[in-house]
Amino acid sequence: MNMRNELFIDGKWAPAARGGMLEVFNPADGKAFHAIAAASAEDVDRAVIAARRAFDDGVWPRMSGRERAHYLRRIAEVIRGRLPAIAELEVRDNGKPRAEAEWDIGDAAYTFEYYASLAEKFDEERSEAIALPDQRFKTRVVREPVGVVGAIIPWNYPLLMAAWKVAPALAAGCTVVLKPAESTSLTALELAAISEEVDLPPGVLNVVTGLGPDVGQPLVDHPLVDKLAFTGSGAVGSRIMAAAAKDIKRVSLELGGKSPFIVFEDSEIDKAVEWVMFGIFWNQGQVCSATSRVLVHEQIYHKFLERLTAEARKITIGDGLKKGVLLGPLVSDLQHQRVTAAVEKAVAEGATVVTGGGRPKELETGYFFEPTILTDVPLTSSAWTDEIFGPVVCVRPFSSEKDAVALANDTRFGLAAAVMTRDAGRAERVAAALRAGTVWINCSQPSFIEAPWGGYKQSGIGRELGRWGFENYLETKQVTAYVSDDPWGWYIKH
Repeated sequence: MNMRNELFIDGKWAPAARGGMLEVFNPADGKAFHAIAAASAEDVDRAVIAARRAFDDGVWPRMSGRERAHYLRRIAEVIRGRLPAIAELEVRDNGKPRAEAEWDIGDAAYTFEYYASLAEKFDEERSEAIALPDQRFKTRVVREPVGVVGAIIPWNYPLLMAAWKVAPALAAGCTVVLKPAESTSLTALELAAISEEVDLPPGVLNVVTGLGPDVGQPLVDHPLVDKLAFTGSGAVGSRIMAAAAKDIKRVSLELGGKSPFIVFEDSEIDKAVEWVMFGIFWNQGQVCSATSRVLVHEQIYHKFLERLTAEARKITIGDGLKKGVLLGPLVSDLQHQRVTAAVEKAVAEGATVVTGGGRPKELETGYFFEPTILTDVPLTSSAWTDEIFGPVVCVRPFSSEKDAVALANDTRFGLAAAVMTRDAGRAERVAAALRAGTVWINCSQPSFIEAPWGGYKQSGIGRELGRWGFENYLETKQVTAYVSDDPWGWYIKH
């Protein structure tokens, strides 16, 4: 597969206006293996103007949903046809194990298929007649695409996060300027190449790579952008929201989390351990919804901790392209430094490292970090309150259901939460009490394109996925017609 290194603007490939380039590093060995264009505000302006022209004067928003669905299905077909190669590219760029990458790429293809089906249904649903008490008027409500979308995505699920934003936006009739994370841009560029291959009209999808201050900020500030869709840290999300307020841009934000997992005393310990491991060690813990605060009933706490520790130590760590590897490297040297510093700070604040805590001894190069279990973490410690975004889990005992729910909800985040128990009534009761956008019962982390995704509190604004994700990219218009022959009679009466 030909790895792209230029920007994709208005249906054409071009170098950055200032000629800048960024090296691309393989997280498994820390070596550069490619370079991509480092765009600037000039390139962002060209991309936004292209998207604006494609929306205002082009065919895309004026097509039927069925016509747009054709393009989305073709994109999905090409992704599926190249799934092994795209997955390998994702591994080299991001570091995750190949099996996880293949799962992600398959999900990305399905995302385009799902929103193709919603685009087809939209033909019948875009206009709705409203019953009025005054028969001299007829009113209909029309749903229309919001316009030009600036989409900014993170590095933990590069192609899948692109699909979560691009697919519903295109299905709705919007045009998009996509800014991928600078450390993981290769599969976003491949998506651009696929859009070119399926003859997506010029300007409908533009991909601009580069650093946040040079690309992300100009995209957020651009007056011709109608909506911003962002997934990433709370700090950046807050700045985007503040910047969008200047022009009253539409905003949807999917931000961080510090998700709890409550394990009650009637839980089957082996199953609980399996789901806890999936909740924190999948994708190296680089998951916004990772259940990184595990609350275990005191009756089973020591047995659970012993079993979790034993299983964590069995996890195979290594290059994601090697068979049998379950935990790849962190995405970058910077992220490795951040996770290392977070664990060191936790220990300084009183936490105990039960297992892990640093680089595996046998892996001297690359950005590898051991599965790490912390106990005795003070409730005021940043390890308990802040997102670490690595394979680090804090485990704490609790004595009562009330205590567990209070500890779980004692956070500024509210993206996800999990509860494990054999008592169905308790499961539903606790799920209702947890303040989070997604609550898992007897599992952790499954997500489905059909269901809404997003958080309470500082975990974001709005919802992605399902019909809720589609509605993110629509405006609502009222159209009212006077159908009587006597307009002055109505005016005088009122």
